[in-house]
This record gives sequence, structure tokens and C-alpha cells, in this order.
Amino acid sequence: MARRLPDSAARRRRHRSWLTAALSVIGAFGAGRVLAPSVAVGHFHSAEAMDRYFAAYDRAMAKMPNPQQVLDIRTAFGVVRVYRFAGARRGAPLFLLPGARSGTPVWADNMPSLLAHRSVYTVDLLGEPGRSIQTRPITDAHDQAAWLHEVLDQLPDTEVNLLGLSLGGWSATNLALRDRSHIRTLTLVEPVQVVDGLSPAAILRSIPASVPGFPKAWRNSFASWTAGGAPVRDVPEAAMIEAGMQAYRTRTPTPDRISPEQLTTLKVPTLVILAAESPMHDARAGARTARTALPTATVKIYDGASHAINGERPEQIAADVAAFLGKHRS
Repeated sequence: MARRLPDSAARRRRHRSWLTAALSVIGAFGAGRVLAPSVAVGHFHSAEAMDRYFAAYDRAMAKMPNPQQVLDIRTAFGVVRVYRFAGARRGAPLFLLPGARSGTPVWADNMPSLLAHRSVYTVDLLGEPGRSIQTRPITDAHDQAAWLHEVLDQLPDTEVNLLGLSLGGWSATNLALRDRSHIRTLTLVEPVQVVDGLSPAAILRSIPASVPGFPKAWRNSFASWTAGGAPVRDVPEAAMIEAGMQAYRTRTPTPDRISPEQLTTLKVPTLVILAAESPMHDARAGARTARTALPTATVKIYDGASHAINGERPEQIAADVAAFLGKHRS
């Protein structure tokens, strides 16, 4: 049974998770992506902005366990930062893909429970603020899959179990549809644009919150909306994400919805975890799509959870992932 947090600690973790998830969605679908003029690659807009961002990144990273390895993997689209954390040796490691603008530190709450079951890789997404460095334009879903495949192809472990959160769930699915050569299983946690489209309200509310020159209060208002009206607070992960929104110009395409017809071609054992109270999409409609298009998939809905499910339910996610991997001997 998962340890119950004291009420105050649970609230702090929920507020941190809600703000982190909200800012990630802003980064993925807001005006910074949709309205910006075409530029070759993502970049920091000044050396001072970059320094501010990495100071925030390092503060957030301090909450993570010490990595066993730090890998900078060269791909055709840039150099990708990957961390490997030593955990239980029970099978192929997990490879965690974060949401937009969140990076490795977003997994701080999840690491203890996940490492109890497996070793873990984390990645800073290419074309986003973080320790990865984009050097070539990423223009479409094929490019997004190509750089990720190149990363998996160069890992010390030949096979991994992909786990994607939010936009990371889209990234994991996008690769698995094109090349599953290094993928044992797929776990999609609140994936956006996969089993259901992003809600119109989430898109509309994210646009004014995503413009760097607009007041911070607008972003906090959006974050509070994703949390059902709960207040939000600055914490290291959220401060890192907001610093990235201010400092970095992302130039990757907004992800297209993966159709149910495409999902029917997915031949990887899949676990889908959805949050019943997520305002980003209709979780129950998404569950119906997943069960129809992926009849052999394991589909779970967490009642009472929001889009920030990874911070709200880390032990439950780890237990469900462990059971799923054990079922498939992965």
C-alpha cells in the first residue's frame, strides 16, 4: 500500500505538480509555437537568459537522485542529454519522456518508486530548453521520431520500456508507430494528442499565457485552471519551466493528433493511464478510443487525478507500471 502523505505535504506536491503540468501544456500548444515566425532551430534569446535558465534547471535538478551516467548522444538533429539512474535489475530499464518544457527534473517525485522496480533513463527533449542542443531543424513527426530512435540506438541498453508523460506520450507513440526496434513496451501517462484531442478550452486558455511578454499572473491563472481553481506556488520545477518559456524560443512543430486508425497499427504492448479530472482532454472518451483501437492494451483511469498525475500519484503509477512490465516479462 502506498504511503499516505500528511495533508500539508500532499497539498504542496499537488500544487507543484499542477503548476508543472500547466506550464508544460502552455509550452507545447501555446502561441509561442503557433504564432512565432519560422527560425531554423530552438535557441536561447540571450546569454543572460540562458544563464538564468540553467541556474533554475540546476536548482530543480538538485531534487533528483545522483545519476549513474550522464550521456550526451550525438544525433543528426543535435546532441541529446540523457541521464541513467541505477535501480532494481529486473529487466529492461525505463526510458522517461517528459512533457514540453519540463525536462528531467519533472520526474523528481517519481524516481524513488520507479527505481524500486527498474533502472531509469531520463532525457531532455531536443528542441526544448534543457541540456540537449538542437543543431538542425525538426520539421515534422518523422524528424521527431528520427532523433529519438538515434538516441535509443546508442544507449548502453539495447532495449527499453518507454514511458511518456503528456507530450512525451505523443513522442513515445510517434516513435513506436515508425520503429519499435528498441522498444519492449509503451506506457502513456496522460498522453496528449494520442487517444483524444486536446480540449478547445485548454488551447484557448494557453495562448495568452504563453506569450513571454505577458504578465506572469496570466500563466498562473492558466495553471490554477488546470488545477480546478486551486492556488499555485513557485517551486523549483515550475520555476525552471517558466524560465525556459521566457528564455528559449522553441521551433518544433505542434504535434498532430494521432488517429485511431494509426493506433490500430501499433504492435507494442501498451499501458494507458488517464486522469479522470484532466481538463486537457476527455479521459473517458480517450479510454474508449484506447480500448477500441488497442484491444490488447491495459487502460486505467485514475479517479480524482488531474493532468499532473505523475506528481499526484507517483506510487500508484509505479505499481501499475511494475505489474504491466511483469505481465509482459519486460
